[in-house]
Amino acid sequence: MATIGNSFIGLLDHFNRTDRLGNVGPIIEALHQLNPLLLDAYMEECNDGTSHESIIRTGLGSGAWGRLYQGIVQSKSTTQKVKDTTGFIERLSTIDTRYLDLVKDPAGERMSEGAAALEWITQQVQSSFFYADTATTPEQFMGVAARYNAISAGGAAAAQIVDGGGTGSNNTSIWAITWGKGQTRLIYPEGSTGGIERKDMGTQRVLDDNGLPYYAKEEYFKQSIGVSVGDWRYNVRIANIDINAVRAGTVDLYGLMRQAVYKNQNRRNAKIQNDGMVQGGKTVFYMNRDMMQALDALATNRGSTDNFVRLTPDEVAGQEVNTYRGHVIRETDALINAESRVV
Repeated sequence: MATIGNSFIGLLDHFNRTDRLGNVGPIIEALHQLNPLLLDAYMEECNDGTSHESIIRTGLGSGAWGRLYQGIVQSKSTTQKVKDTTGFIERLSTIDTRYLDLVKDPAGERMSEGAAALEWITQQVQSSFFYADTATTPEQFMGVAARYNAISAGGAAAAQIVDGGGTGSNNTSIWAITWGKGQTRLIYPEGSTGGIERKDMGTQRVLDDNGLPYYAKEEYFKQSIGVSVGDWRYNVRIANIDINAVRAGTVDLYGLMRQAVYKNQNRRNAKIQNDGMVQGGKTVFYMNRDMMQALDALATNRGSTDNFVRLTPDEVAGQEVNTYRGHVIRETDALINAESRVV
């Protein structure tokens, strides 16, 4: 029965989260993280059940300059289908009804556990957006790092990687993600919703580790989600940023971000007269706390001769944000400082 204390709430947990009168106190959420992905993400329902199929044009075909009494070259364009899959993440909150009979605020106890479940799912999904790889975890979905993971032999996506110069395993990345219908989307299965499903399952008859029954109140949490990248040119990964070099002040982060801006097709799309064939998306920079601090240090350390385009305060949906060349910068705890070198 050792697993009970690790998986199910008990009287010791009750003691640790209530005041002397038995009321559930405000819990300091020390494990809460910054996960801003859903503030920007474009959501789309899958067009093939639990998968989403995109058709990408890979060639325009050819032609020739014409001459009188000479035939016309016959040609065609080429396309390729790309299928992205979804996965689902779930969790149960199970509390013994006898425990709930003993406490003063059973609804508060259940609500407190529910808040922790929602936070856990959110953290897992945001981390998976960047790092999940179906090659190693087939039950998940394909994140963006697995798509932009090679420079020398990375195919077309290799052109969308900026090398930050780090050679060890203490690297991080800055991402410029463009959200839109033809760019990057969060996808969810047909007939479902893109958010977290939360169901009160009521009183359930469950079994302990010895197969003996008891009754518990259960709450079920689930999110079905995936990532679909349409035109890969609309995302840029600044990889191999050595965190120690950043802290030492020897990395030109603004120079790397400038490269990312000019690699991102969203900048060029606005200049192409495509008569609405390609709808532009919303490009957002994502980075962790260390990168944000380093950018802030560079922005406030103004010299008399430098000419950097620095952080600019702006307002989006009533919130003050920092921008770089018009693109919102979001701080996220999902990006780690222990990435391996991208080569």
